Amino acid sequence: MYLQGLKINWTNWANMSKISQDLLLQRAENEFLKGDYLNALRSYGLILEDYPALEEAKIGVYLSDLGIESEEEAQALFDYYQVIKSEKENAVDIIDGLIETLDSSKHKLEELLVKPIEEQIEYGDGIRYSDFKALVESRGSFKKTFEDIMFSTKVVITNKDEFIDFVKQLSNEGFDEMALGYLDASSSLFGDDQDILALYHVVSGAK
Repeated sequence: MYLQGLKINWTNWANMSKISQDLLLQRAENEFLKGDYLNALRSYGLILEDYPALEEAKIGVYLSDLGIESEEEAQALFDYYQVIKSEKENAVDIIDGLIETLDSSKHKLEELLVKPIEEQIEYGDGIRYSDFKALVESRGSFKKTFEDIMFSTKVVITNKDEFIDFVKQLSNEGFDEMALGYLDASSSLFGDDQDILALYHVVSGAK
């Protein structure tokens, strides 16, 4: 009878623990989905204190930390994890690897594609893309503005959105070979980023 009672009590405790774990995860996930990444990070961290091996919480910490800087990527990876977590045993490793790839791509882009803005300004041979766009707007022609500066001034591109816009503008104005050159030099840094790969179709279609 005593052993049976212990078994029943253990089962009840395990069930209560599972319910508590699920409630904590649900709260953390809701915070994440609302974009409240700082609180989500705290919530997932608290869960790991009691359940240090819980993969859902580990992923939550990774993605909440990423979400503070890159919301779009964090939400996309969260959705992807929901798809693969029941299908692949190494789902956590896959997501962790994707996050590392994102960080590496951004770092390489800053190192290899973009000179530090301060250095460009110091030597007077660079113009921020936002300033270049303002110049284009004032002159009313991307092509003429770019032709005027292309041999004397570097256009300083600091993020993926600027790069995409720049390549599209080059293609639209007939600088197809130059646009392809930029793509070939940088596409490997973005891995299989679909936005970057789609630019090849944009440039090809403009011919």
